Amino acid sequence: MDTFTAMQSTVAEIVRPGHGILAADESIPTITKRFNALGIDSTEENRRRYRELLIGAPAVGDYISGVILFEETLRQKADDGTPLPELAKRNGVVPGIKVDKGPVEMPNACGDKVTQGLDGLADRLHEYAALGARFAKWRNVYAIGPDTPTPLGIKVNAETLARYAALCQNAGIVPIVEPEVLIDGDHTIEQCAEVSEQAFHALFHALHRHRVQLEFTILKPNMVLPGKQYSRKASPEEVAARTVAILKRTVPPALPTINFLSGGQTPEEATANLNAMNRLDTVRPWNLSFSYARALQEPAMAAWRGMPENVHAARDAFLKRARLNAAAQQGQYEPIMEKES
Repeated sequence: MDTFTAMQSTVAEIVRPGHGILAADESIPTITKRFNALGIDSTEENRRRYRELLIGAPAVGDYISGVILFEETLRQKADDGTPLPELAKRNGVVPGIKVDKGPVEMPNACGDKVTQGLDGLADRLHEYAALGARFAKWRNVYAIGPDTPTPLGIKVNAETLARYAALCQNAGIVPIVEPEVLIDGDHTIEQCAEVSEQAFHALFHALHRHRVQLEFTILKPNMVLPGKQYSRKASPEEVAARTVAILKRTVPPALPTINFLSGGQTPEEATANLNAMNRLDTVRPWNLSFSYARALQEPAMAAWRGMPENVHAARDAFLKRARLNAAAQQGQYEPIMEKES
């Protein structure tokens, strides 16, 4: 299969009504922090068991069309010996892989960060494809502060994402580009909107310069939200209106899908905000869906707590959140659904 056909098939399988992407690509330090909070030992075996719990959940493919894996998980196997990427595929879920190496401080940029991982990426992509990965993800972060983000930080991060995306498409892998304006801080929703517009605008100019084909690209952005420490929360309707307005100013209609990150929202907030976007009475040229980590996994991890006897309850909790977000993807979520078993 040529790279064009491969990417066309991947996008078609991911972009389905009532479906979204599960982000199960937490690095070892990140998942260790979340495990420790629940008294779970972060061993390789426990991480494998937990990822199998999610990927192997019955009917997962009814709501989840893609899963982003950490490199460790891409090489692991289920209890029956099935490689976890193959297990995902068998359940109707396209396997993908996180390929960046995390953010570091950018010199002379007042605290901005830039993401590492471009060195050797071309070779790694071919290796990941051989292991079953059909799409990839790269995350850049933008903190809102008195001096950040700087024009330099925005420009360098856009260029990094575009270089990564071009390498992916050259290997026949669909890139997810993730420019995340962080929710940390006491900034207003207006400040988040301003920084998001700058970051998204710079990103798509860089993608154009690098001749990245938008038809085979997925955007994973933040929603436009006030900072966690800001005194006033925004309603789902305000979040939806501001987020879609910024996207319409910056994102070309050739892009097939926008799969939002949850970025520190509660599971209920992330679902309600996505639902409000899909209910807006406005033209939306792209599919609007989810690519959540904690907002899909938090109840499941709390139910599991590392105990084999809790697998059934954990899968129920995970599938409920997946089902509610699938409803939100179609504008059919109602808060009363949270109380349903």
